[in-house]
Formats: sequence, C-alpha cells, structure tokens
Amino acid sequence: MATQRADARRNYAWILSVAEGEVAAHGADASLEQIARTAGVGSATVRRHFPGKRALLEAVFQGRADALCARAAELSTSADARAALLDWLGDFVDYAASARGMADALVQYGINDPGQVDGCARKLADAVDPLLKRADQARAVTSGVTAADLVTLVTGIALATEHLPNPAAEAHRLLGLTVSGICQIP
Repeated sequence: MATQRADARRNYAWILSVAEGEVAAHGADASLEQIARTAGVGSATVRRHFPGKRALLEAVFQGRADALCARAAELSTSADARAALLDWLGDFVDYAASARGMADALVQYGINDPGQVDGCARKLADAVDPLLKRADQARAVTSGVTAADLVTLVTGIALATEHLPNPAAEAHRLLGLTVSGICQIP
C-alpha cells in the first residue's frame, strides 16, 4: 500500500473504518454496496480495495486485532498496573462484543484456517502479557493467571453474550463479576 496515492490510502482507511461498523452490526451479512453508500464512494472503489467479502473481513479482523495490540502498548507505561490491565480488558470486551458474528462470518467466507484464528489469539495474548506481568508484580491479579487465560475468558464472555439485546453491556457486566469474584470470602 506504500505505493498508493494519498487519496487511495485515505479511501482505503475510510472504507475499512465504515466496514468495521457494518461488519459489527451485520456480521457476514454486511453488504459491500451498503459499505460503499455509507462511505460515500462507489462500489467499484470498495471492490478495488477489497475484491470480495473475504478480503474485507480479513482486513477488518486484522485491523481490530492490531488496534488492541497498540492499545496494550500504550497502557504499558501507565502508573497503575491493575487499572491498565482492566482498561485493556474493557477494550477487548468492547472489541469482542462488537465483533459478534465475526467468527461465523470468517468461516462462511472460507477463512476457516485455525492457524489464522490461533495466530490472532496468540498476538493478543502477547500484547496483554506485559500488562499482566506488571499487574502480577503489583500483586493485583491472582497468581498463575496467564495471558491466554484472559483471551479465552473474554472470548467466552463475548460468545455467551453475542445474541443478547445489548451484548456489550452484558459482556462488561460479566467481566466485572469475573474481576470482582462471585463469592464473598469471610
């Protein structure tokens, strides 16, 4: 993409941003034509950047994961290790809840390579690991919790809430219960 003209790069970024919203709202049913209308560009412009639904879904999936990784890096210098970890988990819940149907959409369009999905989970676990280590050093998390545990936990919460009327609110509520625990220790 480095050789593209500046307007083409802007179009790509704008179309991808609009596509993220459409895919979050409609999953695999997101329409390339609706994305073009919402972005204010022609459908040929969308297809020039994303020749098909598969290419679009891959770009959305990758872009969202990259943003979460960048957010973890931002938070790594935060003074409060516990708050930084919880902020990132909240961002991850937002992403996971807004990406409802994404896994089904990826499979529907032939992106069923477990290596790609596992690679994304590994990438997210690698990104949150420094935050988790800092929180562990500050004794702000239970000993033995791993980054893979956190990714699995948030993924499970997102899957359990994706068909509810307000998946993000319910996912945040469940994350809050998980963080605070459900039993009072006498």
